[in-house]
Amino acid sequence: MPVPFRDRAAAGRLLAEKLTAYAGRTDVLVLALPRGGVPVAFEVAQALDAPLDVFVVRKLGVPGHEELAMGAIASGGVRVLNEDVIQALRPPLRMIEAVAAREFQELERRERAYRGDRPPLELRGRTVILVDDGLATGSTMRAAVAAVRRLQPARLIVAVPTAAPSTCAELGLEADECISCITPDPFYAVGVWYEDFSQTTDQEVRDLLERAVVETMAATTER
Repeated sequence: MPVPFRDRAAAGRLLAEKLTAYAGRTDVLVLALPRGGVPVAFEVAQALDAPLDVFVVRKLGVPGHEELAMGAIASGGVRVLNEDVIQALRPPLRMIEAVAAREFQELERRERAYRGDRPPLELRGRTVILVDDGLATGSTMRAAVAAVRRLQPARLIVAVPTAAPSTCAELGLEADECISCITPDPFYAVGVWYEDFSQTTDQEVRDLLERAVVETMAATTER
């Protein structure tokens, strides 16, 4: 049975060891799914000497059954609809638009809170590594993959410290690659595989992103 990670930062350092093929490349950037993915992704970006940004995803839940996603919106103004749910439930267009408008407000709030005035990184033609702290059902990551695809990266890699085996296999078909340090079976839940799985705060996200920007600028100057 695998040993749990000490915390997200320790997990990120171990995950970076699985990604050494992408170290020092000018086309690589690391995108974190906030909030829990940010401490993991920060360590990955540091080890790979790559820029770090957040990629915010908001699920479009069916009113009254919010756990059922009829789609998702994401950073960059991307909207992805779950055609199976749409065909089965046939929700009115005005319902979809109302839910999307509400979630877009929250997405914008989070992006301002995390990134401030900094513009998002350009993904077109880049090798993008999407990072979270783990994958259980993978629904949020699946939405992120679909949204990033719309922004035309050259290559898209999903990277997490721990994942349910079946979810990792499925995402490996949707992304170009899915990399995980451990894929325990039975999986139970992401938090089981961390000794410290305390909630990441908005302030921690901001601090890590600001540190990443400063260190990326310093590294660029040294080059």
